[in-house]
Amino acid sequence: MGTTTIYRVVGLGEVLWDLFPDRRRPGGAPANVAFHASQLGCYGLVCSRVGADPGGDELVQYLDSQGIDTRYVQRDEEAPTGTVTVVPGDQPGKHTFKIHENVAWDRLAWGERLEQLAQTTAAVCYGTLAQRSHTSCRTIHRFLGATPDSCLRVFDMNIRQNDLDFTMLERSLMKATIVKLNSDEAKWLGRWFQACPAKEVDLAKWIIQNYGAKLVCITRGAAGCLLVSATGEVVESPINESIQVVDTVGSGDAFTAALIYARLQGWILPVTAIFANSIASMVTSRAGAMPVLRQEFEDLIQQYR
Repeated sequence: MGTTTIYRVVGLGEVLWDLFPDRRRPGGAPANVAFHASQLGCYGLVCSRVGADPGGDELVQYLDSQGIDTRYVQRDEEAPTGTVTVVPGDQPGKHTFKIHENVAWDRLAWGERLEQLAQTTAAVCYGTLAQRSHTSCRTIHRFLGATPDSCLRVFDMNIRQNDLDFTMLERSLMKATIVKLNSDEAKWLGRWFQACPAKEVDLAKWIIQNYGAKLVCITRGAAGCLLVSATGEVVESPINESIQVVDTVGSGDAFTAALIYARLQGWILPVTAIFANSIASMVTSRAGAMPVLRQEFEDLIQQYR
């Protein structure tokens, strides 16, 4: 199943500090995906924007130290580095988020360097949050439009906003070759689109039929995941291993990175689902969205070769 090809995987959108009650940790869904894709052996790049401030310096230094290409992390002289306040819930690993506005990644700027990067990208992950501003939304869609036909354009909904724009959501769905969402977001879609089926399998097929995705993945937390392909293949995969949950922040992004890795390798869907579940479970057993698990990931990959 293995290959020596090193694929470029771009996290396109926000990079930020997750502010926990006792400390701060690097995060941002697209950046998390690039980070974990790098740990899986891909060439991970973060395409985002941080402030010309100490927080931005520290974020870039951390990503650099972990082997992430940060040449496409822009610096902003006016807006600060993004932050998200993480509020612990009443159950282990359950959190709510206060996402602060008017920050650097709201001003992600398009340019020739990003266009050149897009043309050489094997996979790109993007979501809804970084599209809350016109500037970054326009940049994201210009990037997607510049990618080659072979590129995996992975739309991870990652819905955190109450005022999500319908037009932006539909435009993002139409650009995607892979759509990834969780069970809560699936229920939300059912309320948003009145014609949208309530059953998850039917919802996935509805997304494929209406927006042209090749694959839809719905994550179900401790219950595993559902994968539905445009060819009609349906895979429901539970999580078999027992994991002590420490922190769920970033686990969905790790799942997305593993999904991207497996698709780039050409693995069949049942194997893809089991592998992605395992990677996500590893991340939930550690604190923060970017725990260093490079060796553990490599050990798991060896089981599939």
